Amino acid sequence: MPVRSVRLSVAALLGACLTTVALAAGPTLTLRGDVATTRGLVQDLASAWSRSGHGKVDVQPFNTASGLDALRSGSADIAGSARDGNGSAQESGLVFTPVAWDGLVMITHPSNPVSNLSLKQLHDIYYGKITNWSDVGGRSAPMNVYAVASPGDGVEFSLRKLLFGRGNQPVAAPRLYVNTAKLEEAVALDPKAIGVTTLSRVAGNGKVKMIRIDGTAPSAATVASGRYELYSPLYLVTNPSSPHAAEAKAFVDFATSSQATAALRGHNTVPYAAGSALAAADASRRAQILAAVGAHAVVQPTPSAAPPVAAPGATYASRAAIAPTSERTAEAKRALEERRAKAAEKASLKGVHGEATTVDAAAARGPAFAKVSASATVKSTVAKPRTYKVTKGDTLSSIARSHSVDVSDLRAWNHLKGNELKAGQVLRLGER
Repeated sequence: MPVRSVRLSVAALLGACLTTVALAAGPTLTLRGDVATTRGLVQDLASAWSRSGHGKVDVQPFNTASGLDALRSGSADIAGSARDGNGSAQESGLVFTPVAWDGLVMITHPSNPVSNLSLKQLHDIYYGKITNWSDVGGRSAPMNVYAVASPGDGVEFSLRKLLFGRGNQPVAAPRLYVNTAKLEEAVALDPKAIGVTTLSRVAGNGKVKMIRIDGTAPSAATVASGRYELYSPLYLVTNPSSPHAAEAKAFVDFATSSQATAALRGHNTVPYAAGSALAAADASRRAQILAAVGAHAVVQPTPSAAPPVAAPGATYASRAAIAPTSERTAEAKRALEERRAKAAEKASLKGVHGEATTVDAAAARGPAFAKVSASATVKSTVAKPRTYKVTKGDTLSSIARSHSVDVSDLRAWNHLKGNELKAGQVLRLGER
């Protein structure tokens, strides 16, 4: 046989062998899920998986809800999620495997002068108590709070669980987007915007600015040490009843192995196994955050139970943005109006019948988020306005928090135009 024919035969044989290896590597897996987990991070893991001689993974970034729905319906073999299971019957059969630790990052426009928020301020922004940037040291401008529309979105769910004790807490965020990628694009165009995404998504993105929390900047190092408290696991989710369950589990095992470490660290995440100290401190960290913001953990309702309306104004704002004419929106509006009416009625009793109810300072003016405590009998005489002497390190926000008043009221009572205070300055804590 001529030499040329031999070479062609060998080439054909090698090609056949390579085809056999490719087929033996297994079926192409479909992985769908939230942008925070899939875009970039899992795409690199999928590439490493293929380079290691395994099959292909078709990565489809969108959002958490779509990924979990596709996994349950059988149109996906793996889902990417930035939250764990929500305890519902729908998700009870799914297996959530933590792969990495990521930071939950508040972002704003680079031109916004606010670079730091306290946990309490962040809680009050989402709850609707803080609505102007001047209340946190910025310009006098309304806050445009952006969020992902899906109530089960991984990033939103995880942040709300940290700040409110439950991931399905309604918040005052009427500007809604399909996923964090679209949210980031919107924030990059709006100097008054604020929203949450992940460190792995925006580290090095000059179009947005990451906000420090209680003075700590989000980074891979501060997440790994636990100093940046808003961290959360990223998960790969599988369905044991899937036709490709074995292959899907093999990919998840690969993603949690030492082979995947470089891909994980390359996206400013911490491999889950390397964050054992974070896992050990998780319960105490959550308790500390809830204590700092004045909240407490809420037992999740059963799947058949309707979630309580803890913040009617936030519920109405979010429902109105999604479906302004629906019955649920109308119900949320009625709850808001009833809450306002009750707050106004209780406030009017003070000084008339000698009965007073301690009401959130904002409630008497009609905001949605008042909390009413047990009533107490007080004298009907008009008390003299309280005062407070400013000490070094005080801010309008800290004084307002400690005396249960609004920053805007402090400014009005004391004829202040900005946020500057001087040690020794005496502030009124009520109207003349």
